[in-house]
Amino acid sequence: MAANNVSPDSSTTQTKENIAYIRQMLGELRSVAQKEGAEMLCYLIEMAYVEAGDVQAGRRALSIERGKGDKPTRMPM
Repeated sequence: MAANNVSPDSSTTQTKENIAYIRQMLGELRSVAQKEGAEMLCYLIEMAYVEAGDVQAGRRALSIERGKGDKPTRMPM
């Protein structure tokens, strides 16, 4: 059986990079929503952007119990 070469530090680094990427994309999506005049979408995207920033800064945990949350009902996965 092959050894798992992923260290906890590399997993943490990957998570931080993923959150940074999500936050960047949310910023871009907010610009698109604003150009389209979609005020409610702008608000919701801003809330997600702020949340991602809080996770990045360590002010908020990634989740209460990672992997045990409810799955979205109408999002394709």
